[in-house]
Amino acid sequence: MSRGAVAGGKRVRRVSATLLARMPLPAIDERGDKEERGRALLVGGSAEVPGAIVLAGTAALRAGAGKLKLATAAAVSAEVGVAVPEALVIGLPQTRDGAFAADGAARVIAELDFADALLLGPGMREGRSLVTFVRRVVKAIRVQTLVLDAAALGVLRRNPQLLHRLEGRAVLTPHAGEMAGMLGVKRDEIGRDPLAASLRAGRLFHAVVMLKGATTFVATEQGDAFAYEGGDVGLATSGSGDVLAGIVVGLAAQGADALRSACWGSFLHGAAGKALASRQARIGFLAREIAGELPAILQRLR
Repeated sequence: MSRGAVAGGKRVRRVSATLLARMPLPAIDERGDKEERGRALLVGGSAEVPGAIVLAGTAALRAGAGKLKLATAAAVSAEVGVAVPEALVIGLPQTRDGAFAADGAARVIAELDFADALLLGPGMREGRSLVTFVRRVVKAIRVQTLVLDAAALGVLRRNPQLLHRLEGRAVLTPHAGEMAGMLGVKRDEIGRDPLAASLRAGRLFHAVVMLKGATTFVATEQGDAFAYEGGDVGLATSGSGDVLAGIVVGLAAQGADALRSACWGSFLHGAAGKALASRQARIGFLAREIAGELPAILQRLR
């Protein structure tokens, strides 16, 4: 897709270093402290998938966030704290089946009052309390930017107006299957026209939507559309989406708005994959290795 290409009657701008130069990230105060680089709060993880919140949290720090809090299942909070010693880790109350307890867990998050940007979803266990938990957190939190990923996205199908009060300050990061669930359509329909699906979701949910795939589409509720085509096949690996969500929230914590966070996030994720592919191999690098490439890439682009 060339720069300024038109697809389905919509002008689609290519996400490139040139485009990013026209939408720069907030400047770094060389004399500033970690508070000024932004505070990120990530909520997710479970006994089955504790690594998801570890991957996302590490990526948020590597993307430049100054301070990090991780709220995860109480059963694995100690292990998560050891895996990410840079973070303050909070154990959330759970139900008998291991999901977050809607009342208790949501109350803990609401009382934290700590975040410039919040990520909900990576590794979160689905259960009957999930919908209530996500709804209560979204309604209670006061953050500049909210990022929804993984299981948290499914809540939107029956609650399409949940994010409207944020007025475009939310980023959604679905893959094709999750997008199909959000919109209540078959996955094949998403595959036939991913751009149209992204634009529809942006309008419906009043959010910036990143539809992940071989080409990642970024769409806004106003109908602006962007495409990143530079990802490497090696990025299609377990945990890669958690890293991407962490990058986005890490950028948002520093003051980047939802659209900038999404466009920069897609480019950085892809560039990190290219760097690993050129040094190792196109297939076989691990999601945990992606975040380590980010500081050098960011330094070149800023």
